[in-house]
Amino acid sequence: MGSRQHKQARLSARVVEDEDYQVRYERCAGIDVAKASGVACVRLPAVREGGKRVSVIETVQATVPAIAALAGRLAADGVAMVSMESTSDYWRIWYVVLEAAGLGVQLVNSSQARQLAGRPKTDSHDAQWLARLTEMGLLRPSFVPPAQIRELRDYTRMRVRLVQDRTREWQRLEKLLEGALVKLSSAVSSLATASARAMIEAMIGGERDPVRLADLARGSMRARRDQLVQALTGSLFGAHHGELARMHLDHITFLDRQVAALDDSIAACLDRIPRSWGVDAAGVPGPDPGPGAAVLPAVQRLAEIPGVSRDLAMAIIAETGLDMTRFPTAAHLVSWAGLAPVASQSGPRTRKGKKGQGDAYLRGACTQAANGTAKTDTFLGERLRRITRRRGGKIARTAVARSILIIIWHLLKNPEARYTDLGPDWHHRKTDKDKKTRGHIRQLQALGYDVTITPRAA
Repeated sequence: MGSRQHKQARLSARVVEDEDYQVRYERCAGIDVAKASGVACVRLPAVREGGKRVSVIETVQATVPAIAALAGRLAADGVAMVSMESTSDYWRIWYVVLEAAGLGVQLVNSSQARQLAGRPKTDSHDAQWLARLTEMGLLRPSFVPPAQIRELRDYTRMRVRLVQDRTREWQRLEKLLEGALVKLSSAVSSLATASARAMIEAMIGGERDPVRLADLARGSMRARRDQLVQALTGSLFGAHHGELARMHLDHITFLDRQVAALDDSIAACLDRIPRSWGVDAAGVPGPDPGPGAAVLPAVQRLAEIPGVSRDLAMAIIAETGLDMTRFPTAAHLVSWAGLAPVASQSGPRTRKGKKGQGDAYLRGACTQAANGTAKTDTFLGERLRRITRRRGGKIARTAVARSILIIIWHLLKNPEARYTDLGPDWHHRKTDKDKKTRGHIRQLQALGYDVTITPRAA
């Protein structure tokens, strides 16, 4: 009992900064949005001295004229902040119109604004609850990028979806070939290679001789000629297979053109954002500062990170934006992307927290970049391999993706910063050799060995 009291006496109280939850907005509003309409609740000061605050509730159609009229009424009432939940994509029309009217608008996570259990669940009650939470400053706004970044994001997300569609189309074509007993995908690295596509085109044209088909191999693929002949021998590729394969290839060609067009649109959109520009040797900012630039454009600086290609850099900028003041620290950005575990502690027990949902597009881009570091002789590549050996590939990819996003935060926060690789031997150089030696000696002694250490001559 005495030791327990002594332990408790050593525990000191902590003083933490708390948020101010007094009335933050005298005049505010909450909107419960739906597809065709929304319920708006406006919180206003008491009409008479000593009276209670009042709520004005109305249903508004989800059309631009109706929302613009609501914006006029809110501005006339002196509303300082309007809150709404991020419900599907239905919030967009409300956010854009109210923002264009000059009102303060914040999008909040629905989990933060959820109605208390045991209370009635109606649109009016939800709008009132949103307004009350806004009034007391109990809601944290979600990150909504400015209009130029939203335009860029539309392009990059569309590109991701088209690339995914193109990958599915190649998979469907592979399944068709397998059904025709054509084992081409087992002999080539990808059906998208020029050699494989030439063979498929020839089969669609009526060629069935495996030797002639294998002779269409180009470059390094010619070394696999015998393997290709075996893969193409005995196929049942018929006329209907050729008809279906032609449809798949035509769709893939169409998607290739669409992706190329999007690449041009993304580059042009990014060139219209001054914050992404570089600075040339003469100190003049511009989208293409040329050789000897004092500050490289944002895309080029991010593309210097191992695993981050130019396309990935554009996709990442479209998700994070270029203003890192929206994320006070790199940890905030990592958490927003869903790459950090959520704390889960109760009493003496600390559970393994789950990652938040986060921005799936940003998380996917960073994970893809982490995969790209696997075969690089860099710090990030060595970090991926080290963690993979100890904890598995999935955890390693998440850890390296988190590291890449932290680097990106620093590069975007300071436009003059450049990525400098620490080298693959960084961990080795930072290792405490004496501590590691003692650990190995203890392990050998535990196995029953007497150990004598003799330093190696220089």
